Amino acid sequence: MTAWEQRKLGEAATIVGGGTPSTNNDAYWDGDIDWYSPAELGEQVYADRSVRRITQAGYDSCSATLLPAGKTILFTSRAGIGNTAILRRSACTNQGFQSLVVNDDTDVYFVYSMTDRIKKFAEQKASGSTFLEISGKGLAAGEFAFPSKDEQTAIGSMFKQLDHLITLHQREPRFADTG
Repeated sequence: MTAWEQRKLGEAATIVGGGTPSTNNDAYWDGDIDWYSPAELGEQVYADRSVRRITQAGYDSCSATLLPAGKTILFTSRAGIGNTAILRRSACTNQGFQSLVVNDDTDVYFVYSMTDRIKKFAEQKASGSTFLEISGKGLAAGEFAFPSKDEQTAIGSMFKQLDHLITLHQREPRFADTG
């Protein structure tokens, strides 16, 4: 077992903001590119399909970035900071996100398992007069302890199994009240 080292989040992942095409241009909407808004993230571990989708023209018209599947943790950055999900299909987001695209030497599920700590950091560093928000630069500056990639993978795998068991347990049918 190797010593864990303090690393800035921006060293473990690229922080990527989102963008929104004009809602007044119908040619930008109802396409086949998943486009997430913060309200879509809840208790689920994975993001599989967004409610709204944009067209290639809509994507090209704004600052949205196509985020890679399997390497991206969607992270809400305002008005409900720290809601997360691992992206299962390439997608983009609106401005309410600072998503984490983990580097090759970092395990995505390990970082996902740290999101409570990342959320706490983000809430402490957030600022704003209308609503609290954390910037990508602010999020990237957060320091967290990281073990070796092998340990990250082992820890991430353990949390992934636990999350899977919890999900299965939540889906079990309840016994009917026979009283």
